[in-house]
Amino acid sequence: MEWIVIVSVLVMTILCLLRVNVIIAIIAASIVAGLMAGLSLVDSIEMMVSGMGAASNTALSYILLGAFAVAISYTGITTILVNFLIRKLTGKKTILVLALAGVACLSQNAVPVHIAFIPILIPPLLKLFDEMRLDRRAVASALTFGLKAPYIMIPAGFGLLFQGIIEEGMIQNGTFITENEVSLAMLIPGSGMIVGLFIAIFITYRKDRDAIPGAGGAESSITIATVENVPFNKQHLFTLIAILGALAVQLVTKNLIAGALTGLILMFLFLVIPFKKGDKVMTEGIGMMGTIAFVMLVASGYGSILNKTGAVEALVELSSGYLNNNQVLIAFILLLVGLLITMGIGSSFGTIPIIAALYVPICIAAGFSPMATAALIGTAGALGDAGSPASDSTLGPTAGLNADGKHHHIWDTCVPTFLHYNIPLFIFGWAAALIL
Repeated sequence: MEWIVIVSVLVMTILCLLRVNVIIAIIAASIVAGLMAGLSLVDSIEMMVSGMGAASNTALSYILLGAFAVAISYTGITTILVNFLIRKLTGKKTILVLALAGVACLSQNAVPVHIAFIPILIPPLLKLFDEMRLDRRAVASALTFGLKAPYIMIPAGFGLLFQGIIEEGMIQNGTFITENEVSLAMLIPGSGMIVGLFIAIFITYRKDRDAIPGAGGAESSITIATVENVPFNKQHLFTLIAILGALAVQLVTKNLIAGALTGLILMFLFLVIPFKKGDKVMTEGIGMMGTIAFVMLVASGYGSILNKTGAVEALVELSSGYLNNNQVLIAFILLLVGLLITMGIGSSFGTIPIIAALYVPICIAAGFSPMATAALIGTAGALGDAGSPASDSTLGPTAGLNADGKHHHIWDTCVPTFLHYNIPLFIFGWAAALIL
């Protein structure tokens, strides 16, 4: 029975590494787990579907945030930001890279639009990068930092989702923890990413580097538009009000759906987005974030199968017997497993329901505190997001930086982000599990 978890996770990981669609890989792993537990094919599928409801709140949040991102980009307010960066930071490489990291951070909480800003913001800056001989690997590292570190450490926007999934997963699997405790537990692992960012910007990629034409293969489908002077107007003011309204509601209610709905409603009420564009905004939002939403739904169903078949309990007994409750070794192995799973799936959010189902019983048996368990689950879920070829945290930066065909996805985005973020995140997360 204990081999069910191991075999099904291996099936999922191998399929993902072979570039099989993530949703198909998780469904296949769920069916394998069910069949190994003696269920029929139909029963395995029905059990998986019945367990998908737990992630419905998060999935709907993603879709609404995607629509909000599309609405914001429709107003052209990002063009003003591009012009500001070009005007103020030309020739100031380090400050420009740090500024891009800051903008990316805002995309996770204050203006939760995730990767939607990159195809709009980065391509117009590529010519400036080349003139400054700026190493695009530094920019990729900065963007990935901004897409990842805030949701790990800050309980707002996507961080509210990420930490909420950890809290929910722990409670569902037998360990009570509060939202504040999860936030505090994730500060130590997240600090490792700050160290990685500084190493990337100030040491590894500080020197001049010329972008190589054709390095990224075929050019991206993104069109590099000419940046025009766009004056700040009434539409942009209303857009900012909508963003602030969404943030305020999100912080007060601690509900991302309520925040996203507030932002969308305000943009329609202020006529920033014409009512006739409503269907288009929602359709594009679903197209942008729908895949991630469904990954999370299916992952929740997979975690349900692992629990209901008794495979997790069997794995706990096996692990406890072999490792003799050695917390140092157990924490190391759990983080390593998390790295492998997330590298395959490419979604931190999608792996948390799976990881929580696996880790909580093991951590209870080994005597880890709730905060240490949260640090392990959060770190294991975040590990592999940076560096994974299938992750939004790497695909997003490459989509912008390779608009002119001069940026290689693996060597210029995945490898740099893997080295600078997964290694310190692993070390700091391991330390957090032993300290807390």
